[in-house]
Amino acid sequence: MSRVFAIANQKGGVGKTTTAINLAASLAANDLRVLVIDSDPQGNATTGLGVAKDPDRPSLYQVLLEGVPARDAIQATDLEGLHLISADKNLVGANLELVGIPNREFRLRERIADIREDYRFVLIDCPPALDLLTLNALIAADSVLVPIQCEFFALEGVSELMDTIDRIRDSFQHPLQVEGILLTMYDDRTNLTRQVAADLREFFGDQVFRTIIPRSIRLAEAPSFGKPILGYDPRSRGAESYIKLAKEILDHEQNRLPAQGAR
Repeated sequence: MSRVFAIANQKGGVGKTTTAINLAASLAANDLRVLVIDSDPQGNATTGLGVAKDPDRPSLYQVLLEGVPARDAIQATDLEGLHLISADKNLVGANLELVGIPNREFRLRERIADIREDYRFVLIDCPPALDLLTLNALIAADSVLVPIQCEFFALEGVSELMDTIDRIRDSFQHPLQVEGILLTMYDDRTNLTRQVAADLREFFGDQVFRTIIPRSIRLAEAPSFGKPILGYDPRSRGAESYIKLAKEILDHEQNRLPAQGAR
């Protein structure tokens, strides 16, 4: 059974793209088929997976707005089992162009309906805004993974996103789940980081992943080489952390299956 995750937070610089790339690579390393959909007009997930932006090749923009089948936009990456639907600068205009389209919020869900079962996991890298691209991703997703940097405004930002998730559940009758809140760029040398992490765990409880992603120069360097951290420095703390995160998610899946079977 396929699972679609939206990796979302309206704040920028919290590790969404880093998480999309490296979680996807870690899941693919478990011999699973994984698709990354780059839904951010900046296209950083595309670059970070080493895929060149080719104007002659269909991207997510063409899938959403020009009727190109999603299957025709899928590209292979250097990692076996890991594929990508890329983003390019055309995606900037998608928010405006989607406005006049009927059922505009469901566009991405409709477009990937016939390919999602080809993959065990589909990860959608969202832009840093609660716009129509993010809304499409949330409605296409089964659950949301929320990366959070442990800083002063973290709790405020994630509370706004949780309100949005509640509104989506009510307004669109979409049973969107929260896969988990992921603490990123964690620096345990600072009191603020430790305090924010404690506050998040107190407020959100088991929704916060046990795995923590450390602040890491190697993680920051890897995208400039077009590689996930597993391909750039597989022995680094960053690689180890994303492998742990993949395992934690796979454990969630194992626990979910018996619960679904008991219904």
